[in-house]
Parts: sequence; structure tokens; C-alpha cells
Amino acid sequence: MSATPIAAMLLAAGRGERMRPLTDSCPKPLLKVRGKPLMQWHLEALARGGFNRVVINTAWLGEQIERSNSNSLQIQYSHEGRDFGGALETAGGISRALPLLCPAERTGVGADVFWLLAGDVFAPDFSFTQAAVERFSASGKLAHLWLVPNPAHHPQGDFGLAPNPGDTDPPCLALNLLPSDPRPHYTYSTIGLYRKALFELPWCSIPAGNPQGIKAPLAPLLRAAMDNALVTAELYGGAWTDVGTPARLNVLNHLK
Repeated sequence: MSATPIAAMLLAAGRGERMRPLTDSCPKPLLKVRGKPLMQWHLEALARGGFNRVVINTAWLGEQIERSNSNSLQIQYSHEGRDFGGALETAGGISRALPLLCPAERTGVGADVFWLLAGDVFAPDFSFTQAAVERFSASGKLAHLWLVPNPAHHPQGDFGLAPNPGDTDPPCLALNLLPSDPRPHYTYSTIGLYRKALFELPWCSIPAGNPQGIKAPLAPLLRAAMDNALVTAELYGGAWTDVGTPARLNVLNHLK
């Protein structure tokens, strides 16, 4: 029997400073790419894959994000701005949303697993599949990341790749590389599968549900887990853009 489809967390709490003045009155995930809000591309892709349960965190102009979603997905919100006065950064926001992503009443394969994706990235060709979830759930790893070739605005990349000992097929192990390391670096696409345990001790000290609204980044948790061979990754070759500036948004909207 197939496992029940897991939840996805869509990160949508950021201020979008580099996108100003466009984001002064519109949250970045709602900026339109080719006729529809940027985050809508992800929501439609999740629905095509059978993943209908989505948690969206909000802060800057979060009420606009909540009003915008009238589709058939089961969407819940983690309102960081309303509850704490601002965004909690990535790990802080995920920790806050964990009770929604992995509720205690869910049991069985994949009950502790969720998708994570950023609402300001354009990846129209990405497929969210149950096969990827099942492979990750069986792996025992804490995270699985999709990496992309380094874009011009991020030439140093984020992480490396290495063969996974004892496994003749992908995925590879993700490597925590120093910038000076001569091995190839790749950029994190901001799409990944995560296990709840990464946001618990010994990796993360934030209490369950983050009731104090602690702000914390995700990268240190990932790097610590990589150092213990607990993160896998693979390269994604489809169209991908970090829509971080008005210029990049303009290019997307004028490409044929």
C-alpha cells in the first residue's frame, strides 16, 4: 500500500529587500511570472504530484498571501509576522510549523517527512513525486536536496557531491565544502525533502513548535548533518531561477 502523501512547506515570509520597490506593496511570492503568481507555479506542481497538504509561513504582507489562495489545496498558515512581529528565518520558521507539517496523529511511512521549497524560486519543470518521498523515507537520512549549476549571481555555490558508499545508484552524499575547496560546488535549489529529526536535538535546540519565536538559519543544521553523512543530494537540470531582483523577474517575463 502506498504511503499517504506528505505535506509541503512553502517559505513565503521574507521581506524581499532586493526586489524593492516591487515588494513594498506586494509580497515577493505573489509577483507574477508569465501571468500568474510566482508561488502558484509551485502549488500547481505539488497538486500534480498528488501533494495537496501545504503549510505556508508568512510575515511581510502575509494577509495578501492568505487571501490569494483560493484553489483546492489544503493550505494551513504559520503567521510569523502576526505571532512574533517578523520572519523567523528558515530553521526558526520550519520549527514553528513542524506541528502542522508532521502532526502527532500521523503514523507510518513518511509521517516524519515533508517537502520544503521557497516561494520565490521559479522551477516550472520540477516534479514532486511519491517515488522520491519513498526513497528518502527508506534512506534514514535527515535531508535530500536538489542542487543546480551555479548561476551567475552565485558563482561560489553552496555544497558539493560525493558517491554514497554502498549505493550504486543516486542519490549522492551532499558535502559541506569550504569555499577554497577545489572540488565542484553547486547551488541549493531551495527544493528538498526533510525529516523532522533535523529540527530536534542534537541538530537543533529550538523547542518543539518554537513557542518563543527563535530566529535561526537552516544552513548550519544542514552542514552539521552533512559532516555526519546524513544528507544526500542530486543535480536538477530543469529550468530554475532564483527570482531575487527586478532584473531577473523582467528576464523571465520576456523569455519566449
